[in-house]
Parts: sequence; C-alpha cells; structure tokens
Amino acid sequence: MQKRAIIVEGGSMRGIFASGVLDAFMEQHYLPYDFAIGVSAGASNLIGYLADAPQRSFNVITTMATDKAFFNPIRFAKGGNLVDVKWLWESSIERYPIDHDRLFNNIPMYAAVTDIDTGHADYHRIQPDTLANVLEATTALPIAYRDTPCFSGGCYTDGGVADSIPVRKAYRLGARDITVVLSHPLSYEKQTIKYPWLVKKLFSQHPNIAKSMMVRAKNYNESLEFIKNPPSDLTIRVIAPPEEFSVKRLTMNKAALSKGYLIGKQAGQTHMENIFSGS
Repeated sequence: MQKRAIIVEGGSMRGIFASGVLDAFMEQHYLPYDFAIGVSAGASNLIGYLADAPQRSFNVITTMATDKAFFNPIRFAKGGNLVDVKWLWESSIERYPIDHDRLFNNIPMYAAVTDIDTGHADYHRIQPDTLANVLEATTALPIAYRDTPCFSGGCYTDGGVADSIPVRKAYRLGARDITVVLSHPLSYEKQTIKYPWLVKKLFSQHPNIAKSMMVRAKNYNESLEFIKNPPSDLTIRVIAPPEEFSVKRLTMNKAALSKGYLIGKQAGQTHMENIFSGS
C-alpha cells in the first residue's frame, strides 16, 4: 500500500502559516496520512494537529511566542536565551493542554533534530516519555537558545540546521505521496553564509555543527529541488505562502500574525478543494 506523509517546515513565527493550514484540515477532519515529520516550529504545529486541538498553535504563537518571557533581546545581551523554547513548551502545555491519548494513538510523528557531535539529522519518534525533550531539541535555535537538550544518549540542537525540509527522509521511509507545508514561497532559495569564519568561531566547541551550518543552504536548496523534480514514483503536493507573505522569522505584530494565519487557513482549504475535485 502506498504510504502518504505530511512534512511541516519550521521558521519560528512564520509557522503561523502552517497553523492556519492545519486548522483548516482539522475543521474538515482531514488526516489522510500514514506518518508526519515536523521540524522546529513545524513539529509544534503538528502536535496541535495530531492532538486535534484547533487554534492551539495560533494561540501559542500569538499570545506566548510574542511574550518577552519567550523572546527577550535584553536577556540575551546579558548572557541569557534570546528565545526560551523550554519555557514556551512547558507554559503552553499548562495554558493549552493537549489530549495525550489522541496524540499518541494517532499516526506516528517524527521530529527532526541535529546531533551536536555529528552535525547530522536524527529523526525521533514522538513518545510520551520523550515528548518534552524532543520538542525542546527540535526548536533549540543555535546561539539564540544557550542550553543544549540531551536525552536518549545524545545532545541536540534545532532540526533545521541539518534538515529543514525532510522530504527525502519521508521518501526513504516509504512515502510515495508527500504533502509539504513550507514557511516560504516556493520561489525562495536559501543564501549561503556570508561570514563562514564567524560561524566557525561561534561553534568552535562543536565543529560539526559549524560544518552543517556551512552546507545548510545547499541542503535546503537540494530539498527544494527534490520537491520541484521528485522521483517518478513520488507525488509531492506543496502548500506554501504566497509571494507577498509578510510574516518574518521574528514578526511579533499580532495583526500581521493573524493575517498570516488566515492566509494559511485559506491555503489549507484550497488544498483540500483541489484534492476532493481531483485537480
């Protein structure tokens, strides 16, 4: 039987687009997939989707990710975290609880993380005993989050460092029909790092992370190429923001975020209409 998968990219506050897409899916009880893979904010969005918690991700992004307890440049300047992803996860679970039975009896979900020793991507299946650790690790932006999540014998940083759009992983897992929810318009291409010497200096204690950062743009653009020119036995369906999408990685304006959410919701509805009509 042909496996179907959904991949959700990260992108910090740009994840508001995917939250709208997935809320549109939930309204129609649309979950035709055999497994899911999320990266960073995309993993957080998938938790809400698979737990069938409409508007949870929207609320977390607009009421909590905009809070200075999460994003705080002054704290960062004093040696603390620019973004406190552990606080965000723990506080959001208290404020917006999820149905664990529904989440863990749903389709398998994997989150991409980056091993700080090897610099390579690992893909951890979400389990009740590792949920908090995996979500902290996949969203642990290098430099911006100074703690290093360690569990299951490894230490990790943000999954987007090694594999921002894990379509090739989904293909290796047997998926032959993949829906990809992107955070940028499909025309986007990641630019190579301008100051490699600075990256090497910043990650001097973890040289393989520095190497991954150096080739991140190459890997990202190769994933986009795979999406645009998939193998002959693979169908890829792309849901991406429009060219004029205005939400950026660190957009904190709630009106802009709400607009981005509605754009995502419309994109999700259009995707389902196209599926149902056979187009």
